[in-house]
Amino acid sequence: MLNRRTLLTGTAGFAVMGLALGKAATASLTGIEKASMRGSINAIDLGVQPGTSDDQSKAFAKLLRDANSRDMPIFLPPGTYVVSNLSLPGRVRLSGVPGATRIVYGGDGHLFMTEQADHIELSGLVFDGSNRTMGDYTQGLLDLRRIAHLAIDNCQITGSGKNGLALEHAAGRVERSDISGAADAGIYSVEAGGLSITGNTVSDCANGGILVHRWQAAEDGTMVTGNRVQRIQARSGGTGQNGNGINAFRAGNVVISGNIVSDCAFSAIRANSASNLQISGNTCSRSGETAVYSEFSFEGAIISNNIVDGAANGISIVNFNEGGRMGVCSGNIVRNLSTSGPYPADLPGFGVGIGVEADTTVSNNVIENAPLYGMQIGWGPYLRNVVATGNIIRKAGTGIVVSVVEGAGTAIISDNVIDGALNGAIVGQRWAEPATGDLASSNGSGYAHLTVERNHVS
Repeated sequence: MLNRRTLLTGTAGFAVMGLALGKAATASLTGIEKASMRGSINAIDLGVQPGTSDDQSKAFAKLLRDANSRDMPIFLPPGTYVVSNLSLPGRVRLSGVPGATRIVYGGDGHLFMTEQADHIELSGLVFDGSNRTMGDYTQGLLDLRRIAHLAIDNCQITGSGKNGLALEHAAGRVERSDISGAADAGIYSVEAGGLSITGNTVSDCANGGILVHRWQAAEDGTMVTGNRVQRIQARSGGTGQNGNGINAFRAGNVVISGNIVSDCAFSAIRANSASNLQISGNTCSRSGETAVYSEFSFEGAIISNNIVDGAANGISIVNFNEGGRMGVCSGNIVRNLSTSGPYPADLPGFGVGIGVEADTTVSNNVIENAPLYGMQIGWGPYLRNVVATGNIIRKAGTGIVVSVVEGAGTAIISDNVIDGALNGAIVGQRWAEPATGDLASSNGSGYAHLTVERNHVS
């Protein structure tokens, strides 16, 4: 008969022996083999050490190559890693402890760069450029080009000598990250294909916040949603090229929604030659120039349900002379404008609540404290097919001005409430000069291209 006590003693011995053998076997494994057992590579296992002042670029490069060859993720423990001139392989999944794992640029070139990659995933990392000079060939602290799938999540990018994050031909997402202190723009994307920029904070950058650009006008499809952009300067000067919180240039089918943008030297949101554009539900505070701008050769812009509080001009959908046309401007609140801006203004000047020119409806907006004009419809002959109805304008220099220059097209101005306009409720203008009396108080406009009716003035 088998003795149960003997059996238990024997099996316990086997267990101890197995444990000892397991420890010995584990000790003999390589870092990659250990990583295979637990699902990711710990950088320390391959000789990358946190907290040392030594440059670890060589060890870090080997770590990336080894992980790429095994198609495995890398975990970086808390600490500081000083590296430079790293070229990322085709597949990188690099994560750390948010706010505690710091990758610091050591100088003499670039930090992270790639020219072609299938999958780049960065999460829980701090990238610190230390405000060091970068090579002429690189565009940003993270310079990532031709990325089939990009995922940047819960990272910090700070102190870049150029752009914080520079993307070219990237698809994927940048989210929940904090980008600050860039010498140029926080996020610069060019030629994207299905990119989402969501839930980030971009602040204290010298020339731009979030830039969505293309080299030639084409569909882009980037979504810029739920970000907080603040304190953006224009150190490189200009009259609108720099100093914008969110900027779309030649990029079609872009959605900019639900962002909070404040204290930008020029526009909170500026779109140049960007067709099929949607700007909705944003809060724009203390803009130095025009808060929300759709300009130059665009076709199709919806600007709706935004709040503009403090700017030189509120909302402009203009440049019919360059082909800019087809817009909807509705449900916005625009208030507290100024006649001063970041440069001497061209005519008619700053202080306009909403300006539109061609194939555009302007409805159900509320405009208050616009010292020049509550609304400007057309500029010289650049006026066609504008309907302005159901708007409320309070405390303006002139409530609504409309072009009566020869060649100006159709405009309907009806059912608006205009309260407290100092220089007339509705006035026809030849360029910047008044050319009529108050059209709101007359039986007809006297101009075949104008319909002015049922407006309430007080």
